Amino acid sequence: MDTALGFPVLVGLIAVALLFDFLNGLHDAANSIATIVSTRVLRPHYAVFWAAFFNFVAFAVFGLHVATTIGTGIIEPSIVDANVIFAALVGAIVWNLITWGLGIPSSSSHALIGGLVGAGMAKAGLSAAVWSGLSKTVAAIVLSPLVGFLLAMVLVAIVSWASVRSTPFAVDRAFRILQFASASLYSLGHGGNDAQKTMGIVAVLLYSQGQLGAEFSVPFWVVLACQASMALGTLMGGWRIVRTMGLRITKLTPMQGFCAETGGAATLFMATFLGVPVSTTHTITGAIVGVGAARRASAVRWNVAGSIVYAWVVTIPASGLVAAFAYWAVQMLSR
Repeated sequence: MDTALGFPVLVGLIAVALLFDFLNGLHDAANSIATIVSTRVLRPHYAVFWAAFFNFVAFAVFGLHVATTIGTGIIEPSIVDANVIFAALVGAIVWNLITWGLGIPSSSSHALIGGLVGAGMAKAGLSAAVWSGLSKTVAAIVLSPLVGFLLAMVLVAIVSWASVRSTPFAVDRAFRILQFASASLYSLGHGGNDAQKTMGIVAVLLYSQGQLGAEFSVPFWVVLACQASMALGTLMGGWRIVRTMGLRITKLTPMQGFCAETGGAATLFMATFLGVPVSTTHTITGAIVGVGAARRASAVRWNVAGSIVYAWVVTIPASGLVAAFAYWAVQMLSR
């Protein structure tokens, strides 16, 4: 374990981690606000403030199970050093910037996990991975959008049945109000799951430098810094991805937006309490597809959904390769 890292370098690495967290909020802002913007319940600049607030206060609701999984359950903490953390963050940030520039809603979470795995394996080979935690995370790639999809479909069926005697105008007005609650819950789940991933990175870096004592833990200042960075990134928005998520997959009504956000929020709450680092992008995309498919299969633009799935598949290996190259480059430069 590397214990000789200078204070300025340690601070610099923490700053890079917080930059990733900021970009995560920027990149994934669309996850929190796409439905409420596309249904015209809130204007974009109001929606980002709404989402950013609930992103920030999420630490008061959830424990730190996801941060522990990232810190100790993806790669062996014993092989973590400054170069591994730096390379992992480079891999995640580069992939996030590429997909953000192209307007592709890929997963910041899986970019970070891919970066960790790529950098760890570049240093120590296959033995670097904690296969139990990694397999749980990979399984969530499939399960989180599937659960979001199914919950959203069930909610559409229940709400449609409950509203059968109401006029379309009354239904639309009621769900415009209810979408404030569902968007809040989704943003809370997003902040609770995603910000914890950067907390885990910073905490394992501090642990590797002997700053946390004998046992892994997440200091409170790390919690606040990560939540604030994500909230600030959300404030900056991510309008390219909003268009893909909220408009191009399927057209949404306030009732459908409510069902998508509630189904996505329920999935994120379950995953966060279980300590599973899921993709908020995958979850809300599955839920949006679910409400579209509940109307009719042709309501979903499956070619758009398919291109998003391709991005999901390549995210972990792509960010892992970038991280591995970054690790080897740093090693060569430090010789």
